[in-house]
Amino acid sequence: MTATISTTPPARTFLGDNFVLTNVESVKPFYENLVERSIDTLEEFRKFLKDRSELESYLSENFAWRYIKMTCDTTDKEVKAHFDQFVTEIQPELANYDDTLNKKTLESPFLETLTSEGEDAEAFNITFRGIKKATEIFRTENISLFTEVQNLSSEYQGTVGVMTVEIDGQTKTLQQAGVYLENADRAIREMAYRKIQERRIQDRDKLDEVFNKLKTVRHQIALNAGFENFRDYSFASLKRFDYTPKECFDFHEAVAETVVPILNQLAEERKATLALDSLRPWDKGVDVKGRPALHPFNGGEDLLNKTIDCFNLLDPFLGECLTLMKQMGRLDLESRIGKAPGGYNYPLEETGFPFIFMNASSLMRDVITLLHEGGHAVHSIVTKDLALNTFRNFPSEVAELASMSMELITMDYWHVYFDNEEELRRAKIQHLEDILSTLPWVATVDKFQHWIYENPTHSTEERTQAWLRIYEQFTDSITDWSGLETFKSSMWHRQLHIFELPFYYIEYGIAQLGAIGIWKNYKENPQKGLEGYLNALKLGYTKPMASVYNAANIPFDFSKEHIASLMTFLQGELNTLKS
Repeated sequence: MTATISTTPPARTFLGDNFVLTNVESVKPFYENLVERSIDTLEEFRKFLKDRSELESYLSENFAWRYIKMTCDTTDKEVKAHFDQFVTEIQPELANYDDTLNKKTLESPFLETLTSEGEDAEAFNITFRGIKKATEIFRTENISLFTEVQNLSSEYQGTVGVMTVEIDGQTKTLQQAGVYLENADRAIREMAYRKIQERRIQDRDKLDEVFNKLKTVRHQIALNAGFENFRDYSFASLKRFDYTPKECFDFHEAVAETVVPILNQLAEERKATLALDSLRPWDKGVDVKGRPALHPFNGGEDLLNKTIDCFNLLDPFLGECLTLMKQMGRLDLESRIGKAPGGYNYPLEETGFPFIFMNASSLMRDVITLLHEGGHAVHSIVTKDLALNTFRNFPSEVAELASMSMELITMDYWHVYFDNEEELRRAKIQHLEDILSTLPWVATVDKFQHWIYENPTHSTEERTQAWLRIYEQFTDSITDWSGLETFKSSMWHRQLHIFELPFYYIEYGIAQLGAIGIWKNYKENPQKGLEGYLNALKLGYTKPMASVYNAANIPFDFSKEHIASLMTFLQGELNTLKS
């Protein structure tokens, strides 16, 4: 793919290039225009949809920058107030407009023409079924509850964003402290592990209380919309047209049966190679031969430059995507005190080039994070010129396919991070073993959330016991947790998705299976494999999910048989690297 990427955003034909959002009153005239507009021809209906897309893209990017700035510095009160203004004053006021415009769209006599004629008919079908579902579940009384949920999510961010520990006389974020878990000295690893977990435990009660409020509010949202529980509401809200909770349960069962035995095997190998009487949690990340932790980069700038080189070697177009983002200042990579945890690629709907946020601390996993978010970024860029914002808002199962595949199809070029072949081989082995542990963790988090919202009146203690019961189903039986039960019982607090993005996690499992399939294709035929990957990404959400996967020449399938076949391939690659 060699096309030059334009960085010029489209002109605003509806809002005007000089429009600036100051408060809700400044944007209301545009909504009123859309609400009151007469639509007498097919072209006028298309113009209505395009103008609405322009308005929503502007507002989406405006909100995105407020969120980005807040997560980059959770201690900045002015930035927080700017974010809160959107959440508490602007967003609630616009929700009713969105519902009105949805109904106006669905009532148009030109709807049938758009969904039955022309090359974009399938794309419009997907858009309108999403609008129909949004209309079905919209309730005015939920607007204030969504604001409450957003505020509670911000409280979670503020709590975990300032967590630090003292190591070697220095104050370190928990991400920075995690570096010590790869230290060859077992005593140092245990010290770091205990400090990190003890710091988390300090706020355990606070985080439990935040979550108790969240699950109560979410359950009320579901009841208001006519659902029995928030899980069922979430499937409708997330517009999961392609699978149901049953398929999720099938995934859980398949992972328990096909992947967990491999975890046990790997844990036994680790315990034996390290010559340990018992394998402890702080032994899981260290190199089994006692070699120092991999150090693939020095600082965020070096990480970015090496990743650009890696992308360029895979395809110059991919390197150009990251290069342009660097020139535009669309990355914040290094961990620091006051920065929110985690990492993300935030699409910027109007300008088309996203923002990558992460907390690098010089570990190999930081390389994987940037490759992952870089895959998301490429996805945003190759779809930025699709006609409507709804065509660009692809489902997470497709979004995560973009990111997780990038982690694997770049592996042939990871030498840019390492000076010698042995370290390169170690990095690849480490990543493939991490993938094997990712699938059970995804199943754990997803199954836990199903339990949470199927049992909305549960107590904190009941939730803790459910967590432990579910965790045991998807972890190895070799690791010794004796004396660490308190840490184990609140491990889920570290997973921000449970607090901020409920039910957004099974996507990682589904997409991981797809990514392994894309990598398998790439290994067999690099040119064809990369072409299929990019073809799938460029579709955005103009085709059903299965069609997007098919464009990449992989099945949309997470059955036991399919997972088993992929694990056989993955184990084969792993064994080759180890031999």
